[in-house]
Amino acid sequence: MTLLFGPPGCWKTSLLKALFGNLNQSLQGVLDTSSTSPFLESGALLSAFYPLLNLFSGFLIPQRVVPKWWTWLYYLMPTSWTLNCLLTSQYGDINDEVMVFGEAKIVASLLKNYFGFHHDRLPITAILLISYSLIFATLFAFFLSRLNFERR
Repeated sequence: MTLLFGPPGCWKTSLLKALFGNLNQSLQGVLDTSSTSPFLESGALLSAFYPLLNLFSGFLIPQRVVPKWWTWLYYLMPTSWTLNCLLTSQYGDINDEVMVFGEAKIVASLLKNYFGFHHDRLPITAILLISYSLIFATLFAFFLSRLNFERR
């Protein structure tokens, strides 16, 4: 794992996590296009799916504010893991104070208390980002080989 991501605090760490986050978004679009026959259906599916990705990523609605019956959707979204990984790797070990909501807070405790991101869970989020990419690529290859939308 250290060979892939480098030592903690290394610039390669955040670069690879951003790469896997963008790869997940691209592979989701490719997977949706391969699983539906006309492009209009895939466009409609993507236009309905991407707002859900952004809404439950944890940026607009933090994890602790998401209702309990919607937490499964928060944990299912790859954008929430990308945001978790990027913010935690960059700011999770900073102990400087910052003014937030009119009071001084430490950056690491702000990430832990407001967003629910823990710096000690960083390897788990990195593994999940890689696994999302592998799952989307595998499903794309499966749908491309098995589904046949040709009509005679």
